Amino acid sequence: MPERHVAGWDLGGAHLKLAVAKGNGALLEVIQLPCPLWQGLDRLERAIGEARARLPERIERHGVTMTGELVDLFPNRTKGVGQLVDTMTGAFPDSDLRIYGGRAGFLTPGDALGQPEAVASANWLASAGFTAKRLGEALFMDLGSTTTDILPLSGGEVRALGLTDAERLVAEELVYTGITRTPVMVMAMAEAVPFGGERQRVMAEHFATMADVHRLTGRLPEDADQHPAADGGAKSAEASARRLARMLGRDRESAGMDDWQRLAGHLAERQLRMLQDAADRVLSRGLLSNEAPLVGAGVGRFLLADLAARLKRPYRDFAELVRVAKHCAKAPPAVPRRRRSRCWRWTAGSP
Repeated sequence: MPERHVAGWDLGGAHLKLAVAKGNGALLEVIQLPCPLWQGLDRLERAIGEARARLPERIERHGVTMTGELVDLFPNRTKGVGQLVDTMTGAFPDSDLRIYGGRAGFLTPGDALGQPEAVASANWLASAGFTAKRLGEALFMDLGSTTTDILPLSGGEVRALGLTDAERLVAEELVYTGITRTPVMVMAMAEAVPFGGERQRVMAEHFATMADVHRLTGRLPEDADQHPAADGGAKSAEASARRLARMLGRDRESAGMDDWQRLAGHLAERQLRMLQDAADRVLSRGLLSNEAPLVGAGVGRFLLADLAARLKRPYRDFAELVRVAKHCAKAPPAVPRRRRSRCWRWTAGSP
């Protein structure tokens, strides 16, 4: 009989993520596909169909986390959870499907429908809990395309103050800044940026995103930016500079590329300071020793390595904690490119 596997799904508002593992927990493949769920459930159904075509023949169990219930396609989170659960049930009607309910554990679809508050946006607790069991003590940070989780892990447990998004925002354990989809105007909350020897106010328009900023600094990971640019244009340094210039009411040609790259560096620094301020607040609770590492996860982990140095803490990549199937590389695509293998695919569904 074919070897049994398990599949883990994360239904986000902007991306669909799938991880496939052997029955013993060794990872085989990780896939991420763009999924603008706010445009309709058909976007999710299409992404699920594309992802399931790559699944092994025999899947023993499917586990599901979600944050997609937040999108404005749904009138509230209860409705969102219900429709996402129904979509997965429809896609895998004859499968052992379990929905992650945070501290309630993995639930049957029926039980999940009765506990939408436990299911909604609980994926952070799954990854943080996994890390807590592996390391016991750490500052866990997951910097994704849209948000950042900042969580203290102590005694093998997640010591979060908040459970809901509202509680986590208040505690700064959830920070709404990401590596690609965050509008630049959000990063310029000080109302002005230094440019041309002056301090200039910026436009409150969706002209550019942080993907443009990190593309201009030269640090944007390959395939990280899976959604259309703010203007629907090209994803090149030149096009990113043009979009960033619009934030200042200028044209790209009004200054040299060095000037736009300098501005991008300033905005990237602001983002890092925002994360450091939130991390300092979480650390001020005094739960972690000075030796506890910062564990970085998510597509923006390159910034978290920088933050660990500022906090004077050792840095560990989340990928180091994951067991990989023997016939694959020693690490998933989260670690440096030289250690990747064809067995691992970080799949982009758009240019």
